[in-house]
Amino acid sequence: MAKDIPYDQKYYDPEIECIPRPELEAMQLERLKDMVAYAYENTVYYKRSFDEAGVHPEDIQTLADIEKFPFIDKKTERDTQHVGSFFGEMCSVPEEEVVFMATSSGSTGVPTVSPFTQEDFDLWQDTEARLFWQAGMRPNDRYVHGLNFALYVGGPDVIGAQRLGALAIWVGAVPSDRLLFVLKQYQPTVIWTSPSYAWQLGEKAKEKGFDPRTDFSIHTIIVAGEPGGSIKSTREAIENLWGAKVVDFFGLSDIYGACAAMCEAKDGLHIVEDQILVETVDPNTGEVLEPGQQGELVYTTLMKKARPMIRFRTGDIGYVSTEKCECGRTLARIHVTGRKDEMFIVGAVNVFPTDIEYVVRAEKGLTGEYSIRVYDQDFTTKYEVSVERAQGSEEPYDEVARRVENALKTHTGVRPAKVIVYDAGRLGTSSEHKASRFVDERTSSK
Repeated sequence: MAKDIPYDQKYYDPEIECIPRPELEAMQLERLKDMVAYAYENTVYYKRSFDEAGVHPEDIQTLADIEKFPFIDKKTERDTQHVGSFFGEMCSVPEEEVVFMATSSGSTGVPTVSPFTQEDFDLWQDTEARLFWQAGMRPNDRYVHGLNFALYVGGPDVIGAQRLGALAIWVGAVPSDRLLFVLKQYQPTVIWTSPSYAWQLGEKAKEKGFDPRTDFSIHTIIVAGEPGGSIKSTREAIENLWGAKVVDFFGLSDIYGACAAMCEAKDGLHIVEDQILVETVDPNTGEVLEPGQQGELVYTTLMKKARPMIRFRTGDIGYVSTEKCECGRTLARIHVTGRKDEMFIVGAVNVFPTDIEYVVRAEKGLTGEYSIRVYDQDFTTKYEVSVERAQGSEEPYDEVARRVENALKTHTGVRPAKVIVYDAGRLGTSSEHKASRFVDERTSSK
């Protein structure tokens, strides 16, 4: 049921979004104490794990005490799921109480299953409504949900739009021609898809003779699933193509589909700290870092009942800002800069695929499509980048390659071994959903 609040009200839930940080941390501590005790008493895994580590729920007296407790990660989930029961040793409720399950994409291994009770599901969609409002959605909007409904944790978030009161058009993952028909026929105002697909859809619309800026009514494009929405050059390229603002969202199947979202300041994503405790740790040692320091992001759920996640190492590299945002919200912002498993080191310089995307999307005369190949040669790591020159471009391939090489050297600090240039549409990275652009051929990283 939509909340009865004025359309011009900036915050969906000002008591939470603008809560003074001392009050927020007091709330987090109470919820953390309850959640750690709940996990210990109700899950096979956490009882065993805490006992083996010599820690007990009563050890939580301050938020910093969470550091005493062991980490979990994707491997923990894989090793314990389906052990002893369908959902396995990390699930804290009987299967009869689970009303929904999502799975991870399986892009880094066996898909992991995430269970939700009805209480979890309702809280998740209430939170999604809050993030939609933050993105600018209102009850008079027509919203196209262009995400996969098949097991994907983003699928049910369409219900969050309905909670807010918007007209929700359940499109899902359909061929581009069908989606363009929906955009033309029903003139929706908000759409959610991936950054790469938002770009491809706009280009496809132009091929079909449409002007995305004037033939459709889209004013907001919500993106998730890839880092592009938080990369300025990618975001602005999509905004210019559509004449609409782009808002980055972040979710994890392991936790919720609604974890964090960008505000109008476009300076990181506000994380729902009333439900998720965030830490940053050294990726190698696990040592907790101060806010503002870059490391691996670690999340602890404070409310989720079906499967508590205590100190879940995400594999995402980034940092956390806790100072008040210019939008007025006090909830911390996460800045995800890359993936731990996709970072590569060239000449003692850490390079992330997001660094390369920034350059490719900012350079003129390219389509914005790219792929990266990382490999070993002569006992060192090399990388090469493939790009496409723009539709109709007659710029010589070697000149495009030289220009991109120089831009990559300037931005990342290390020159690629090679830049390969294709004609528009020939690279083969186009995807209706997440685009796969990173090929790691290093034997040393396996």
